[in-house]
Amino acid sequence: QVQLVESGGGLVQPGGSLRLSCAASGSIFGFSAMGWYRQAPGKQRELVADITRGGQANYASSVKGRFTISRDDAKDTVSMQMNSLKPEDRAVYYCRGRSRGPGQEDYWGRGTQVTVSS
Repeated sequence: QVQLVESGGGLVQPGGSLRLSCAASGSIFGFSAMGWYRQAPGKQRELVADITRGGQANYASSVKGRFTISRDDAKDTVSMQMNSLKPEDRAVYYCRGRSRGPGQEDYWGRGTQVTVSS
């Protein structure tokens, strides 16, 4: 059974930094794309950043230049360094991994809360 577990969320002041990590387990095939999504209260889940197995990264315009996504395929992990955090970055952040196996199933973590407040 494939599981993704996020860590690294918390409370930070505006302008501060956090690093989110996501560890996958149980995957036989590994993952093609891996990424981070977020959902703020009353809003739909949105893509924050994703990265291909080859290392090509894609960012939402709202976080470009402030967030950096990275992955370690040997360990099936994906991380995201978040700098210059703003109150509007407050959300539950979810990790997603797309399997390289038949069906290319998407797997999601349970989320980690990020709160940006003074």
